[in-house]
Amino acid sequence: MKVFAHIFIGMALFCSQAWGQLPENTAVSRAALDHARQLLRTHPLVDGHNDLPWLLREESGGDPTGFDLKRRNQFDTDIPRLREGLVGGQFWSVWIPGETPVDSVAEVQLEQIQTVRSMIEAYPDTFELALTAEDVESAFRSGKIASLIGMEGGYALENSIKSIQAFHRLGVRYMTLTHNLSLDWADAGLGDHAHGGLTEFGRDVVREMNRVGVLIDLSHTSDDTMRDVLDTSSKPVIWSHAAARGLVDHPRNVPDDVLRRVPANDGVVMVTFISAFVSTEVMAVDDAIWEGEGQLETVRDFRAVWSAYDRQHSVPRATVSDVADHIEYIRDMAGSDHVGIGSDYWGMNDMPVGLEDVSKFPLLFAELIERGWSDEDLIKLAGGNILRVLRQACRGK
Repeated sequence: MKVFAHIFIGMALFCSQAWGQLPENTAVSRAALDHARQLLRTHPLVDGHNDLPWLLREESGGDPTGFDLKRRNQFDTDIPRLREGLVGGQFWSVWIPGETPVDSVAEVQLEQIQTVRSMIEAYPDTFELALTAEDVESAFRSGKIASLIGMEGGYALENSIKSIQAFHRLGVRYMTLTHNLSLDWADAGLGDHAHGGLTEFGRDVVREMNRVGVLIDLSHTSDDTMRDVLDTSSKPVIWSHAAARGLVDHPRNVPDDVLRRVPANDGVVMVTFISAFVSTEVMAVDDAIWEGEGQLETVRDFRAVWSAYDRQHSVPRATVSDVADHIEYIRDMAGSDHVGIGSDYWGMNDMPVGLEDVSKFPLLFAELIERGWSDEDLIKLAGGNILRVLRQACRGK
């Protein structure tokens, strides 16, 4: 019954927005929501992380037309809702599992990059490849969604420094050093901490990414890896999807001592919407949901497990207010020049109430407007900060 309730709420939210009424599950005013939408129509919202490419791989073998992004789907990302959410730029994550067999890891990575390029080619009226901040702004002015590529996990480097240049030439503009498994040269937050952060080879990777012009993404890395990168990098770094450890004590979140160092690096922490990272209440039940499930294969599997647990136990839900709390915490710790948006939509049905899919970004900005945020700081949050970092740390072709 609860699943049907969630479906009903989602349909009601869509209809209310389409018909010009306020969504029922938010306390924002009509004036704040109108203000947020006007701001995002004139200044690009650049989201740091969306895992649609892997969902396309699961659902249609990586064929974007087979999945038909022009139609609303049962997941969280499609063209109608990207437009409704006023997304101006999107880093598409070309994640591959850390468990990918060594003899096929490079092949799978290349296939993921090709999926993004195929998506851009299949929907040229909607998407445009972006390699620089100027490309993002140009695409936005032409009414398209600037599409950037971010590798999630350095597995496909295969411990080769030269691979960084090759992936840059394919369009990759950030690389998350690890995913949930540690590498031979860097510790992951949820992996074995065998190196105490970076090895010397890991520091060489950082230096080469600086030289080539690929942003270093510290999401998923261990605290010591974060600190070692900040000690080594000569260019601004990012967290493409993370939250604040000071609010939710999750190893995927950024600790306070690291947040205090971000201004000196001139980097950006892009705040995720993942419920267990932004809500202590959700984090407390997260292990129980997935206990004994082993290696789930697809997003559909994850959705089914979560829905079954929710029907039996009524899982608590994070909210748009929780996400706003993390944004404000990071702003207060690091400054308004060092916070951004990194949703991490990946097709799941457990995202915060008010941020269930990519159409909901304006609600988050309306929430911040209600809290007294200035337009200047909202523009920085939406895309100004990450565009500054792109200018400083990335090169074009």
